Amino acid sequence: MRAVVQRVSRADVTVDGTVTGAIEGPGLLVLVGVTHDDTPEHAHRMAGKLWGLRILDGERSCSDVGAPLLVVSQFTLYGDTRKGRRPSWINAAPGPVAEPLVDAVVAELRTLGAHVELGVFGADMKVTLTNDGPITLIVEV
Repeated sequence: MRAVVQRVSRADVTVDGTVTGAIEGPGLLVLVGVTHDDTPEHAHRMAGKLWGLRILDGERSCSDVGAPLLVVSQFTLYGDTRKGRRPSWINAAPGPVAEPLVDAVVAELRTLGAHVELGVFGADMKVTLTNDGPITLIVEV
């Protein structure tokens, strides 16, 4: 499981002109990708890592300050561009495998006490954000 994590001062996701998730104030925008051998244990570990990641001001985490997270599924994180000019998506898990695991990350974050906003799995989403720092990390479990 792979995530691109951005520290943001605001972020939102729009689908068909409707905002489906938005966060204000310091928080994290998390793009989550799933590959074929990921398991619920990977989702559990990813949620813990995201909740405790110390990249907010003063080296604090979302768990320290109650900062929100906006989680967006992103199969393109497993795109392979090593050969040719067209990415291969073979390493990305198919929707029926990936969606429950992204949902598991969100469920675990909420169990930990996080306020989580969401995109819409498989939708054509428009994501806007104000990256704070800028800070962008790749997190893998």
